[in-house]
Amino acid sequence: MKTAGVMTIAAMLAAAPAVGQTFDLPQGCEAFVTVQGKDCTVSHMFTCAQDPEGHTRRADLDEEMITYVGRVDSEAQWIESFHLSSGHTERLESNPADPASLTELLATDRDTWDFVTKSAEIGPTRYTGEDRLTGQSVVIDGVTLLRTEYEITARDADGAELWRGQGREFVHPDWRVFLSGVSEYTTADDSFETDGRPVEFIFPGEPGFLSVNPKYGCGVVMSSLPAD
Repeated sequence: MKTAGVMTIAAMLAAAPAVGQTFDLPQGCEAFVTVQGKDCTVSHMFTCAQDPEGHTRRADLDEEMITYVGRVDSEAQWIESFHLSSGHTERLESNPADPASLTELLATDRDTWDFVTKSAEIGPTRYTGEDRLTGQSVVIDGVTLLRTEYEITARDADGAELWRGQGREFVHPDWRVFLSGVSEYTTADDSFETDGRPVEFIFPGEPGFLSVNPKYGCGVVMSSLPAD
């Protein structure tokens, strides 16, 4: 069965009405959790029947619009991403030099990666870095997550550094996905921090599942982020 492209899914989501302030998924897709984050973002994780087994999609919304739609495989590789704010799409190039592997991370506490994404809008980008398990876990809103640390560098087709980042995230070994945490990013012109830590997990049948309204951190500008 042919896999629907992320831009097609994104277009369907953007065109779908928010009936009763509830996010309307495309036909053949089923959400399994809604995540309210600290950064005025609400995310919906879902699977679609037309995708390969083990693939998971995520849609992020802020107060105004859908900002991101992406798809990962069971190894948490970025298969494709659509950044609606900038209008560019990235797709994983085949045969990465060092594929990201959630299996390796969970088995050895460390996973390095070196892969390229292709984009018609911005060209190829090479990503190198690593994820590490810290050996700690945390329970957030009843959900147990493993703590991770990461480092990442993005380079253009000529090898020039575009930006780099580091931070602390979370991974859910059963869902086979990473969740945002506290990160620091540096470009040639700027440096900034983000805090997308999950605050609330909402499951099917619970109030707020598939809500289009972010609940936390909206309208707040943080000059410095607290240590996690």
